[in-house]
Amino acid sequence: MVLVFNAKKRLTLSAGVAGALAVLLDGCSSTPTAPAPEAGAAPRPPAPGATVPMAPPAPFDMHLPPPAPREFRAAWVSTVANIDWPSRNNLTMAKQQAEALAILDRAQALNLNAIVLQVRPSADAIYPSELEPWSEFLTGQQGRAPATAWDPLQFWIEQAHARGLQLHAWFNPYRARHATAKSPLARSHIGSTHPEVVKPYGRYLWMDPGEAAASQHTLDVVLDVVRRYDIDGVHIDDYFYPYPIDASASTAGPEGVALDAGIGQRQELEFPDQASWQHYLLGGGTLDRAGWRRQNVNSLIEALYLGIHKEKSWVRFGISPFGIGRPDRRPPGIVGFSQYDKLYADAELWLANGWLDYLAPQLYWPVAQAPQAFDVLLDYWLAQNTRARHVWPGLYTSRIDNSAKAFAPEEIVKQIGVTRTRAGVQGHLHFSIAALMENRKGIADQLKAQAYQTAALAPASPWLGSELPPAPAASARRESNGVGLRLSAGAGKPVAHYAIWSRYGSEWRFALAPASRPVLLLPDDAAGGSAQAVVVSAVDRLGNESERISVMR
Repeated sequence: MVLVFNAKKRLTLSAGVAGALAVLLDGCSSTPTAPAPEAGAAPRPPAPGATVPMAPPAPFDMHLPPPAPREFRAAWVSTVANIDWPSRNNLTMAKQQAEALAILDRAQALNLNAIVLQVRPSADAIYPSELEPWSEFLTGQQGRAPATAWDPLQFWIEQAHARGLQLHAWFNPYRARHATAKSPLARSHIGSTHPEVVKPYGRYLWMDPGEAAASQHTLDVVLDVVRRYDIDGVHIDDYFYPYPIDASASTAGPEGVALDAGIGQRQELEFPDQASWQHYLLGGGTLDRAGWRRQNVNSLIEALYLGIHKEKSWVRFGISPFGIGRPDRRPPGIVGFSQYDKLYADAELWLANGWLDYLAPQLYWPVAQAPQAFDVLLDYWLAQNTRARHVWPGLYTSRIDNSAKAFAPEEIVKQIGVTRTRAGVQGHLHFSIAALMENRKGIADQLKAQAYQTAALAPASPWLGSELPPAPAASARRESNGVGLRLSAGAGKPVAHYAIWSRYGSEWRFALAPASRPVLLLPDDAAGGSAQAVVVSAVDRLGNESERISVMR
């Protein structure tokens, strides 16, 4: 089924269209869940290949639809090194836009509800900025504007929202030059304007977190985007202090070595922050060097959280650290690289202090890999989450490849199943969209058939605001091929989506429509006939749902 927009901006569904890349109202009935574990029993991961539904079944009522399904479903879209978008640098505007639309259409067709787009790969920008230069991964040369003037970030936001998708802007906080970069630094790059705060580290340039000017620059860049763009979230990744590089040349990248639990057993190249460390000591600092480094990062995290919400209270702040916690707290049997010791990222403290709205730990190992078991690590992060923020793990979907350590598609489906056995999760992110675009080994097909049969609302964030939006006004009328709906928001809080339940026979179906498209058609069904009942609610940007209204019975 595919969504078609006619000249009157009516949303309608037509069957039999190949590709199915723009489905908005591809709802289906709720799926029963497995029996809950006995009281006190530890949750168990699903059996291989098993489908785990999203929520316990609600008692069936012909007149009342069940609760809306809730799950954050996102994919990272990397711009660095042209991993995901654009496919190569210096494409025409039309080609870049076509590739972006293909990604957004695929996300919508799979019933994802968010895209995490990398807007700052290396102290550069994929949008017009007075603070940082255009990225070479977009235009082919750092600092060179697109040949045709346009704003890629604004385009992504508008097109994502038109499809009912959230758009989270993803920033790399400290990297100043990637190992794959080829063009020279632009005059407006921080490495040119403030070279004293940028340090070489292997094949990278890195902003020194111990330099106040470096952290202030990153804060200014992020808040500039929050002010100027209608984003739904700010996202930062796992690159705080750099992944340690082997002092003797290694063919593997430092991140890959960390995933294989190899860092820490070799001679590591020291990060060159001696000048900022000495300045701290001369100023009376009393922390040891590791504690000082963590404090530097902590200060930026706290400032980002407070600054983002001061600008726009509804913009969520998310962080995706390396997935293994600090050594003195990790569960028995878990071994490997420590982001606490090596990247100086104290994610446990950020959770404890509530300095983020969601944590997306990169849990890039299989359930059966005991030293880094996916389910054990997930439970670890849930145990740290004393402020009840969102914990939405990152899944290594791109490991579905032809390498020696490749995942089978069933591994990702199983990991999603594990998340659904944990009440404190309700979401996950795929790294990255490339595997879903390529449908590697059928992963996109399996997700749509087994895990994402219906649309889902992102979970609400009550600590950011819990006031409910007013119920919408709605009307319905019978048309030749379905039921036409006309929706409008009530006075008061802005509305992001309309949640729509339609009953065909004894089956309730759920769908979402963006508030920007208030006229739509619920088509007649070959098996279920026409919708006999329709119930609608309004949903604000924080996921708060209004009172439901019955439109047709």
